[in-house]
Amino acid sequence: MSKTTLAVVAGVSALTGAAAAAALFSTRERKVSTPPVTTVVGAPTPTTPQPPVPISPFPSKAITPPVDPSGLFKYGFPGPVNDIHPTLSTTSAFDRRTRNPAWVAEHITPQSLAIGGADRKHSFFVEDTTIPPKFRAKLSDYFRSGYDRGHQVPAADAKWDQEAMDSTFLLSNMCPQVGDGFNRDYWAHLEDFCRRLTHDFPSVRIVTGPLYLPRREEDGKYRVSYEVLGNPPNVAVPTHFFKIIFAEDGRTGGNVSLAAFVLPNKPIANDKPLTDFEVAIEALEKASGLEFATKLPEQRKRKLCEQIKCSILVQEYADRQRNLQGRAPDRKGLPAPPS
Repeated sequence: MSKTTLAVVAGVSALTGAAAAAALFSTRERKVSTPPVTTVVGAPTPTTPQPPVPISPFPSKAITPPVDPSGLFKYGFPGPVNDIHPTLSTTSAFDRRTRNPAWVAEHITPQSLAIGGADRKHSFFVEDTTIPPKFRAKLSDYFRSGYDRGHQVPAADAKWDQEAMDSTFLLSNMCPQVGDGFNRDYWAHLEDFCRRLTHDFPSVRIVTGPLYLPRREEDGKYRVSYEVLGNPPNVAVPTHFFKIIFAEDGRTGGNVSLAAFVLPNKPIANDKPLTDFEVAIEALEKASGLEFATKLPEQRKRKLCEQIKCSILVQEYADRQRNLQGRAPDRKGLPAPPS
């Protein structure tokens, strides 16, 4: 997905309904209707339509209403509930509707990646019991689904402690991902790219999560469509995934290099430049409904891919598994995209 495409798609995803999407994407010339203007005898006739007066969220004067809508809360709050869940290696918010995380945050440093106190063979996928049973993803949902249980925070980023690595195997850190060509390939190369950033930055923070983006269908209209796993259908299969990176220079009040990437949940050729998936942070925010770096002053922001070359290194899946057990893999470097 190109930067332009995601920017447009993100804008559409913020709208409601396929009709609005079709209207926005339509290239056909269309007439713009003007709201009717009512002329009142004795009043001046406006030359241009006047904008509607917004309704204040609060009464303009003291009113004692005859109803109490908020009285519902005495029976409980309907939601949405985000299930914020900090662990040793992650902090996440869970989306009960899709049974996937809304986002998962992590923090890696040269020191954390240098510690090798954990082994993946001792970790097992488990259901997250902090999520109510009727909303949590279950191991049976993934059984024979054809999808990988795709880590949002990878186990390789938490090798510094066995419990920290174990927490990355909670299903609240998983989403259904295409295996060959994506989770075991290009997505893993992106995870490796994030780790390699610690060669240039002393502190790297990463937020990862799923997206459900509209697609244009044969009738020209845009719709959001995704598969749902489980029996009964329980876990949504995202159409895309994002990673947003905060590479910190280590100084108090120092600069932060930012980059956001959005990848489709499908096989991606390893020779595809990583920068093809870079998107504007504002576009990602519109597409996800999330906000990033709202408290980071503009003067401290830098563009990551202008500070370093954003490119992947191809590493075979079997080699990566051996690396998690402390054995060095063989790597084949890909040329960096032209700057």
